[in-house]
Amino acid sequence: MNDGPAARRGPGEPWAGVSPFSIKTKLGALVVISVLITTGLSMIAVRTQTELRFITVFSMIATLLITQFVAHSLTAPLDEMNAVARSISHGDYTRRVRDNRRDELGDLAETINLMADELEAQDQQRKELVANVSHELRTPIAGLRAVLENVVDGIAEADPETMRTALKQTERLGRLVETLLDLSRLDNGVVPLRTRRFEVWPYLSGVLKEANMVASARGGMASGSGSHTRTDVHLHLDVSPPELTAHADPERIHQVVANLIDNAIKHSPPHGRVTVKARRGNHPESLVLEVLDEGPGIPRSDWHRVFERFNRGAVSRPHGPGSDGGTGLGLAIARWAVDLHGGRIGVAESERGCRILVTLPGQPSLPS
Repeated sequence: MNDGPAARRGPGEPWAGVSPFSIKTKLGALVVISVLITTGLSMIAVRTQTELRFITVFSMIATLLITQFVAHSLTAPLDEMNAVARSISHGDYTRRVRDNRRDELGDLAETINLMADELEAQDQQRKELVANVSHELRTPIAGLRAVLENVVDGIAEADPETMRTALKQTERLGRLVETLLDLSRLDNGVVPLRTRRFEVWPYLSGVLKEANMVASARGGMASGSGSHTRTDVHLHLDVSPPELTAHADPERIHQVVANLIDNAIKHSPPHGRVTVKARRGNHPESLVLEVLDEGPGIPRSDWHRVFERFNRGAVSRPHGPGSDGGTGLGLAIARWAVDLHGGRIGVAESERGCRILVTLPGQPSLPS
């Protein structure tokens, strides 16, 4: 049974109150025991008429032995923590400190282990970033190089069709660089919000029209940056009431809606339907957005991971015809843009397919 304060302590939380196993308690017990030993030996010396110098020597030896025992129990875990911290500073994030103590040193050991877990996760993300960027850059660069080599070697003429092929590869590189710039802004938090009031219906209608136009323009060519090329999916807009207005940063919301539409189209079946719904929220000019598709949906166990970077889903066939796997950054960027507004984004219950729910707080109320 763990009924003490240590049992109720959450991960990484400080110790509340004084635990019966805390370092303060141990040091206090050491002082009390030393005093009791000295007092007891003094009383024995008085009754047995033993010389005081012998009692003093015995008292010092007993006190030193007890102090040595307590000191070892305190310094041994500190030595282990020092060794683990030194390994972490050298880039080894696999070592952990044994945290089987129920005192302040146990709390410190748990904190060091949590720090090591976070550093290990960040190191893994860095490696994934390098691997993903290298993979995404290699494809358009190889295509562009092949086109230019054919022109230089005289295999192909520098006619408009060849130049259009080279231009498409260059555009793919530009889109990927723009995605990486968004990721950099996400990390640095340097993007200011330029909020204003706008009408939702014409705004979202323009976003959907742009998505259709871009897909048609790219017809049949993989994007390399994660943007879809499918023209068989029908986009539907549902805004209620039609005169609905919202207060947000239109450019950032464009990123949210465009990435959600792009993701929904990729996972839609042939000739599927993607619906974008907009409703009024609970606060003035707040907005509730929904993006629904008819794809395989997302397992509940993966709901918390879909907005992580480089997460491309775990379904067996995640993408429909005419779309690629993407970089796995679109939904992470969407979450970042929603977080800038102080809103919420997440996967919601749906009878069919996937349903992403976005809530934007709208215009903040002025203090009275």
